[in-house]
Amino acid sequence: MTGKGFHKGEGKGLGRGGGQGRNNGGGFGPGGYCVCAKCGEKVPHEQGVKCTTIKCPKCGHTMVREELLNK
Repeated sequence: MTGKGFHKGEGKGLGRGGGQGRNNGGGFGPGGYCVCAKCGEKVPHEQGVKCTTIKCPKCGHTMVREELLNK
């Protein structure tokens, strides 16, 4: 179709996005530790449980994955 209002796109967008998020889209694996960023307490990481959902048993602060603290 030709005429007013009917244009075919050329597809010249910049193609931004498509990133994979943290850690390039991969997890850290089943092992490792959850560490308290405040007091340094370490607990073994449980597979399927995010460290950020765990409170430190010592001080009550939110835990983070050990690999994130070492960056």
